[in-house]
Amino acid sequence: MEIDRSLIGTSSDAWIVEVERGAIRRFAEAIGDDNPLWRDAEFARSQGYPDVIAPPSFPVSFVMPDIPPWWEGLDRKRFLAGEHGFSYTRPITVGDMLSCRMTLLDVTRKEGRSGSMDLMLQEVRGLDAEGRDVFAHRRTTVYRGLDSKVRGS
Repeated sequence: MEIDRSLIGTSSDAWIVEVERGAIRRFAEAIGDDNPLWRDAEFARSQGYPDVIAPPSFPVSFVMPDIPPWWEGLDRKRFLAGEHGFSYTRPITVGDMLSCRMTLLDVTRKEGRSGSMDLMLQEVRGLDAEGRDVFAHRRTTVYRGLDSKVRGS
């Protein structure tokens, strides 16, 4: 099955992410970043933040409860992670209740030495409890074509 391009512009159902201190700490540990902004509430407050803030790449840890509609029927073994990018109107902070939604922005077909692939440009946006934008996480997911050859084979 191939990606249904008619779904470009559609969005997933919204899901809520409650930002917890422990989740930020564990994420910072996992990426090996000991910045006190991610760990020390007193330090974060001394820098003008209301509490500990999350590292910029933290939204990669937000897990959708369901798969997005454009992934339905696709072979997950053909997925590869691609590029990630983040933009913010403000930092993510402990205690935030973020309403997140993923949108399929575009699908581009590429041909390469190892075969064809589709690049799905997707964006997760997070809004705070007042409905204001907090972040946008753009990511590209590579969907390898049936004709793709795995390196080393």
